[in-house]
Amino acid sequence: MVIRLQDTLTGETRPLEPLESGHVRIYSCGPTVYGPTHIGNFRSFLFADLLVRHLRRSGLRVTWVMNITDIDDKIIKGAAAAGTTIEALADRWLAVFLADAAQVRMTRPDVLPRATGHINEMVALISTLLDRGYAYRTDDGSIFFRIASWPAYGRLARLDPDQLRVGERVESDEYAKDNVRDFALWKGPKPGEPSWETAVGAGRPGWHIECSAMSMKHLGPSFDIHTGGVDLIFPHHEDEIAQSEAATGLPFVRTWLHCAHLQMSGAKMAKSTGNIARVGEILDAGVSPRALRYALIAVHYRAANNYSDESVAAAAAAVDRLDALVAALDAYREERADSPDLEAVLTTADDAFGAALDDDLNVSAALAVVFDLLRVINRRIDGRSLSTSDAERVLQTLRSLDQVLGVLPDPSEDLDDEVRRLLEDRAAARARRDWSASDRLRDELAARGIAVEDTRDGQRWRRQLETTRG
Repeated sequence: MVIRLQDTLTGETRPLEPLESGHVRIYSCGPTVYGPTHIGNFRSFLFADLLVRHLRRSGLRVTWVMNITDIDDKIIKGAAAAGTTIEALADRWLAVFLADAAQVRMTRPDVLPRATGHINEMVALISTLLDRGYAYRTDDGSIFFRIASWPAYGRLARLDPDQLRVGERVESDEYAKDNVRDFALWKGPKPGEPSWETAVGAGRPGWHIECSAMSMKHLGPSFDIHTGGVDLIFPHHEDEIAQSEAATGLPFVRTWLHCAHLQMSGAKMAKSTGNIARVGEILDAGVSPRALRYALIAVHYRAANNYSDESVAAAAAAVDRLDALVAALDAYREERADSPDLEAVLTTADDAFGAALDDDLNVSAALAVVFDLLRVINRRIDGRSLSTSDAERVLQTLRSLDQVLGVLPDPSEDLDDEVRRLLEDRAAARARRDWSASDRLRDELAARGIAVEDTRDGQRWRRQLETTRG
């Protein structure tokens, strides 16, 4: 199958044809580290993670870059309010972001560039734009991109350039500029704000120039895929295209992919409205990280995803069904001939799973394939029609599919010594028919988050998942 993706710029669903054969270069807009990243942001990050995982499982080499915005108006204000430095504030929240990302099993991007580490690249880009007449200086030392000089401006968001609103994260009257639509490339120095002495003068970068400089530094002037939330289409990504293509004369990005908003209580999740939920808070309330991941990836990235107690409970139930199947396969023992049609069943499921994701990352269809397979295999387990080696092959297939999904229990996650001892004691109690001790030990294990089930194949266990959200 050919991987096909829907490009925001053209509206077309096209085959993925990397600029370099076999190598896909991806840039994702990452967090602005002035506070904890909410799960609406993580929906966008995990959709990109799903894409990267699928491409790699399909045999492609992927270079994934996700930026860290560590200089920004909000960081400056947050540091001042907290009585700390912007570096300390950014370091603190970057550490929280990375810990949250690891909890929900987000693949670590190959490069996590920080804006403050790329000032030279931004200055070089701005200098080029000045030299080519696309940018101009103002009396306060700021530098702006002249939107009127770029006739294609607005094509990503399908907007009339004459009707555009201010293209910056600041009010229009904070900086003097020729046209209210123009956006800041460089902000002149102000008292109490960080400033760099550079070839274009003293000051600090605007938000938009940061991503252009970092993406081109690590992926080249043209690359394959740029991802982000729909809220970034305008003005951020529109500005990226204008300044990047004006500076290089080359197409900036081949395919733009944008994730729809995560909603809570029927409204967009956003820090500005306080309608947010954070990873740490959700996990502290007892929700399983794997259930949270499932809830955030289970809806197609271009469709709105509603986050609620019900959606988290449904995600936990889905993950629990998968855990039960993994536990059953792991414990299954049946000395019989291998099933003659199992290989075809597994191959068909694998092909259908890949085909669904090849179709613009249709994760809903891919998950339907997984649960169809789950039902087929559960019937065969119940009917004892699998051999021991059949069960191992099914488990290998599920683990392979999970290279993309990232929701199955981690086989390398060891039980602590106390839980292992309790399981052994319970198995021994069952063997000597001490049902009272067996029941007591089962309850003790349940209190420790371990569900135990007695089957024809003996005692099997799995970790329990919480279904509540705080």
